[in-house]
Amino acid sequence: MMFEGLLVDLVPYGKRFFALERTWRNNDSAFWSSGGDRHIVSRASIQRMADRWAEEAEQMGPSRGIMFGVQAKDGTPLGFITINWLLPHSRLAMLGARIGDPAYWGGGYGTDALLLIIDYAFGWLDMRKLWLGTTSVNVRVMRQMEKTGFALEARERCAALMDGVWHDGLLYGLLREEWPGRDAMVERLGLRAKDGQNGSSTR
Repeated sequence: MMFEGLLVDLVPYGKRFFALERTWRNNDSAFWSSGGDRHIVSRASIQRMADRWAEEAEQMGPSRGIMFGVQAKDGTPLGFITINWLLPHSRLAMLGARIGDPAYWGGGYGTDALLLIIDYAFGWLDMRKLWLGTTSVNVRVMRQMEKTGFALEARERCAALMDGVWHDGLLYGLLREEWPGRDAMVERLGLRAKDGQNGSSTR
């Protein structure tokens, strides 16, 4: 399964992405997406995490989550975007993402990936609500949430210790009836393909 965006495509998370996990987990992208962790991660520990994730996915099925690789239109792996937990009865899903290469931060790549997975969750999986968490110091994600229609639903005081400073945890939610559809959001945000890139359909 592949979902085509304007700047990125969502594809099965495979070996090309896994080969870059050590780099991504040892740079600032992991600090921001984890809420302040600065671990030095070895290849062996990454393999253990992957094995554990695969084991949990086999035991729990779709409720464990769904993971896509995020790649640029030229095929360059950029990171991942996931539905980390999925509750079929409540039709509730938690999202998570990481653009692992800082060179692609701020260029709309993460927003394009987010619009694709929102459309997938509401349109294909029939979810009722999506939510995700970040910290009060992560201005990029806060702006992204606001412009894509997520509402701030909760603030957890002093929830994350980041470089020796306590920051609040923020929880954002989006209801299905609040989602106008990907095409409308692309137009609202003025999201456009880069020169020489094509692709705007989802399949």
